[in-house]
Amino acid sequence: MSNPQNNPLSAIPAPLLHWYDQGARVLPWRSHPTPYRVWVSEIMLQQTRVEAALPYFTRFMDALPTIESLAYAPEEQLLKLWEGLGYYSRVRNLQKAARMVLDEFGHQLPSDPLLLQKLPGIGDYSAGAIASIAYGQPVPAVDGNVLRVISRLLASFDCVSDTAVKKRLRQLVAQVIPPDRPGDFNQALMELGATVCLPNGQPLCLTCPLLSLCQGRAQGVELSLPVKAAKKPRRTVERTVLLLWNGEQVLLRKRPPKGLLSSLWEFPGMEEVLSAQQIQETLLERGIVPLSLEPIGQHTHIFSHVEWKMTGWEVKCHSFSPSPNCLWAAPNQLAHEYALPSAFRPFTQWILDKNP
Repeated sequence: MSNPQNNPLSAIPAPLLHWYDQGARVLPWRSHPTPYRVWVSEIMLQQTRVEAALPYFTRFMDALPTIESLAYAPEEQLLKLWEGLGYYSRVRNLQKAARMVLDEFGHQLPSDPLLLQKLPGIGDYSAGAIASIAYGQPVPAVDGNVLRVISRLLASFDCVSDTAVKKRLRQLVAQVIPPDRPGDFNQALMELGATVCLPNGQPLCLTCPLLSLCQGRAQGVELSLPVKAAKKPRRTVERTVLLLWNGEQVLLRKRPPKGLLSSLWEFPGMEEVLSAQQIQETLLERGIVPLSLEPIGQHTHIFSHVEWKMTGWEVKCHSFSPSPNCLWAAPNQLAHEYALPSAFRPFTQWILDKNP
């Protein structure tokens, strides 16, 4: 590790914290940074923008205000609170970790980053964020925003997807953390990346408190940074989605316990594009007698690694007994009880609009 006095980031804490003190966003987990609230916020903010997470955080805290309430929450309630945030393994791991906190850590979230990382869903970054923000531990919290900021400050063309590069940049950040304000410093770096040193476009360099220290800007290479490994191309899956009605109730099917959207409810369908005649034939083969079939539009949903192109059909059918992994649900239950992934939101909304 390099000498802290020779650290190229040694000049950033003072102007960064001054900027943060002047205009940091007011956020509920900052206003009341208990370990539990900080932890839940950090898990929510993985793959989710702050603006999108805010109403979810408020709703989650109202429903499950303590680690104990999270640990004992029914799965359906947990998934419904998370509905629309995606990456549902995050909330399942959150509950597993809450149960571990009760069983192994005396109902208290650990302050040691190494112990925090023993909990499901908490990695190096989340552990650093919780330890520094909630407990004042002088440890770094280096996420994608921070990697982008540091790469631009240093004009570094090292690939931030590389583990060794991440470790080196994390060490540089660790050396300059003010021991009296570690949480504020880490949040200031994240805030800078989220609001000024923007990704995928023009960073707002003229408003940056670190403008005079930024080698990327000085060399005119800020738009080329950070360097990341190329992503694998997404595969495309064509799907037919069926809204099967039995009177005033629509059929929901539980997805398999492993894989994409595991154990969540969905509208049944097939991974292919079917015509009305093919849908009718397929349903008859399964003992379902359709009374009418109407197309209800096409929708695309993009996951990190796959793209679903969905064609929806409303099917009114003779009453039938659903299989064990299916159930009938009324529209109000879709709104308040059962969690459906955001991939199906256009179809859920179509039902709710028709059944206000």
